[in-house]
Amino acid sequence: MPPAESSPPQPDPEQPGPEQPGRPRPEGPRPDHAQAGELEALHHRVAQLEAEARRRPQHHRLRTTGATALVIVASVLSLLAVVAVWAHDEITDTDRFVATMAPLAHNPDVQNALANRITDAATEQIDVKALVNDLSQAAAEQGVPPRLAQLLGGLTGPLEGALTNLVHGAAERVVTSDAFATVWEEAVRAAHATMVKALTGQGGGAVVLKNDEVVIDIGPMVERVKTELVNAGFAPAAKIPEVHTSFVVFSSPDLAKIKGGFRLLQILGWWLPVITVLIAAAGVLTAFNRRRALVGAALGVGVAMLVLGVALAVFRSYFLDHLPADASQAAAGAVYDAVVDYLRTAVRMVGFLAVVVALGAFFIGPSRAAVTVRSVTGHGVAALRSSADSAGFRAGPVEHFVRRWKRWLGVLILVVAAVVFVLWDHPTGMVVFWFAVVVLAAFALREFLAPAHPVTPASTSGAAVDAGVTER
Repeated sequence: MPPAESSPPQPDPEQPGPEQPGRPRPEGPRPDHAQAGELEALHHRVAQLEAEARRRPQHHRLRTTGATALVIVASVLSLLAVVAVWAHDEITDTDRFVATMAPLAHNPDVQNALANRITDAATEQIDVKALVNDLSQAAAEQGVPPRLAQLLGGLTGPLEGALTNLVHGAAERVVTSDAFATVWEEAVRAAHATMVKALTGQGGGAVVLKNDEVVIDIGPMVERVKTELVNAGFAPAAKIPEVHTSFVVFSSPDLAKIKGGFRLLQILGWWLPVITVLIAAAGVLTAFNRRRALVGAALGVGVAMLVLGVALAVFRSYFLDHLPADASQAAAGAVYDAVVDYLRTAVRMVGFLAVVVALGAFFIGPSRAAVTVRSVTGHGVAALRSSADSAGFRAGPVEHFVRRWKRWLGVLILVVAAVVFVLWDHPTGMVVFWFAVVVLAAFALREFLAPAHPVTPASTSGAAVDAGVTER
């Protein structure tokens, strides 16, 4: 048997062997100067990154501080802007001024106060004592017994009370008549320029500024009562001369200061709201987190409106407490409420708008609540679209268009809503509410036409299940 061939010995990998031609020699350790260069470059890069990291928080803090300051300034100015628009409209808009003051002709408190003031003005012009003396003298001349004439002379008090009741009744008939309401409205419209005098020191008319008081001359109303009494058969009323007496609608020792501030706000008019919006926009754009800055700006404006609303209520008490002793607080309160009614409406409107903007900015954010609301809403709209598709609805090329321009359509919805709202004449809180509803409906329609969460139509999924069962 031939001997078995032995296999050649295998080289030991751990033992160094002879060099093989063509095989690269393993590189040895690099020189020290190369490693030093790499380490130096690495240290330099780390130093740069650390310097940038130190500068970034400082930059963020500066932006945050500046944005916060601008938002605070805008919040304070929003309060003054609402007052400025109110002051501008009450002074320059005659129709709005008449619409504010005309309903006071039907206010029972104002009617009673006017009747009392007219009665005082009329009875002051009638000398009851002289009237009684004339009555006694006439009785004596007619041969009335002296005892009876003496008794007539003691009727001064009862006759004065009866005369007051007679005049007051006539005054009430005058101030509660439809004719008086018409006369009142015409007088208010004609006297609109005199409100300028009351609050700016310019103009003239029935409303005047006198001894830190804003008063209305009710002399023409006294003349109407005089005619009413004469027609009723009370001849002595014809002797009442032409009088000019005042009905106080506002009184304050600080009226001069109020007049100056009111004049300043009236001059600013619609410019102050524009300045306020620009400052708020600058604060939002300056902020590092613009969405949070928008939420903060909206909440700041909302807080300012809350403060203004409370201030109006507090100032009402201050105003009533500083009325003259003979003034009717009920009537003055009615006048105050009528004058600031538009201001209160503006406060509610701006406050509600601020809340809507804050909620909108919050729900587009990354918070868990916002993401959950958006997800639930999106799936709901997608499910509605799926049901519509199952019923035969086809969006066709509209869906492709909406999906392509979806983001810009959202911007267009907001821009159009903002422009229409700005051009709206004196919007109210209810107008803001319906604007929000329409904007949400527009976004829902956009989502319906191009859902972000596609849902398989019920008919398609059912057919797929049936096919699978058949194959099995």
